[in-house]
Amino acid sequence: MQIFVNGQARDVSEGCNVTQLLMQLDMAGRRCALEINREIVPRSAYATRRLRSADQVEIIHAVGGG
Repeated sequence: MQIFVNGQARDVSEGCNVTQLLMQLDMAGRRCALEINREIVPRSAYATRRLRSADQVEIIHAVGGG
């Protein structure tokens, strides 16, 4: 199925959850904020929040520096 991640079309498997998506994007374990269809998804729900076709996912990750 197709979803959109930060405006880019991306194919993921049916039933994919947020944790699996972050693993596919090599972002597992990174500090990030994520929203789906303009609704913030708490980190505690990543494993249970399943993606649906045409979902709009926005991911913002923290970048260290100084």
